[in-house]
Amino acid sequence: MNIKLFICFCSVIYLAGCQSTSPSAPLTPPDILNNVSFEHQPVESVEEIFSLSPEIINQFHQSIHHTPDAKIITRELLTFIFESSTNKLNYVSGSTLTANQTFSQQNANCLSLSILAHALAEELGLDSRFQRVYIPEYWALDQGFNMLTGHVNLKINRQAFESQDGVTRFYNYADSLTVDFDPNSREQGFPTQFIDKSVIAAMFYNNKGAQALVNQQYDRAFSYFKAGIDIAPHYSGSWGNVGILFKLNNQYSAAEQAYQFAIKLDEDNNTAKGNLAILLSLTGREEQAKVIQDELELKRQSNPYYHIAKGNEAYIHNEYQMAMRHYRKALTLDKKSHESYFGLARSYYQLGDTKLAERYLKQAHKSARFSFDIERYQSKLSHLSAAINY
Repeated sequence: MNIKLFICFCSVIYLAGCQSTSPSAPLTPPDILNNVSFEHQPVESVEEIFSLSPEIINQFHQSIHHTPDAKIITRELLTFIFESSTNKLNYVSGSTLTANQTFSQQNANCLSLSILAHALAEELGLDSRFQRVYIPEYWALDQGFNMLTGHVNLKINRQAFESQDGVTRFYNYADSLTVDFDPNSREQGFPTQFIDKSVIAAMFYNNKGAQALVNQQYDRAFSYFKAGIDIAPHYSGSWGNVGILFKLNNQYSAAEQAYQFAIKLDEDNNTAKGNLAILLSLTGREEQAKVIQDELELKRQSNPYYHIAKGNEAYIHNEYQMAMRHYRKALTLDKKSHESYFGLARSYYQLGDTKLAERYLKQAHKSARFSFDIERYQSKLSHLSAAINY
């Protein structure tokens, strides 16, 4: 039996399809979190997520000219983030870190980068706001789990300021600066929505909880998901994720209540709907499950990333022709998708056609934007070339 579990996970991150504002009318959450079957484990405090060490703060202030021109200050802030260390800040999709950890380790996903940039902007007194970017649903396969990724960034208002005779004077610019790993999200003009700090903290906890869940560290996962709910009770993604945890631990009633509440909070939370359909089917309610599944299938047909996810699913089950049909469908919707080219490359390789495998791997390398993917494809090309010429 093939069971797919979709987790809200910002890597890119998480968190597509999940509402980030409170519903118009208060909703009473289900009483399912006082669960004695999970042992509470300590998690990072909100202060730990956003704080900077005295050493980083001191280094930061030494690199900033403290001019009243916020255009210059914001540019210097970006330079400090990306170029102040001997190593450049690298994009790592699963790297959900605190502000301190991000700067020290020089690894980050979109969420970690936004947290670090916010902490630095706050240190300078600059006005900054987190934004959720409404990208299409996008999945990444991790140890048998389809992780639904989302995207966030940080918008810093270019607001200059100076103090004279105890009076602070502000100079406002019409434009602003956006700190973002992915220029594609801005180029395509995806809609954005401001989200508050508590929701960002909830996303942090959910990312950490999702990784713990994948690693079967269920007590740790529950502790993170509960922390996310405690800090932002009306963030739909947290309830959907804790529902998966309950389902994996055969607590079907609690799982169903969690999914239903996630959907009440956000009727567009397709992830929770999909997981609810799986649970309904598992508990003998196939007709109800099919209604939800048909609705989601129709919604997702125009999304290239859905077909990539379906292709990846077919690939891991050795259904290479089926996988290639999905990858080709994805390419008709997005010709720049490096994941589709890579899917075709590895499928052809499994079928013994190294010539086409190399061709599509070169296309994947050409289409990739992040250095991580470019280097990964280059390495695979080198190994494939060596195998062909052996």
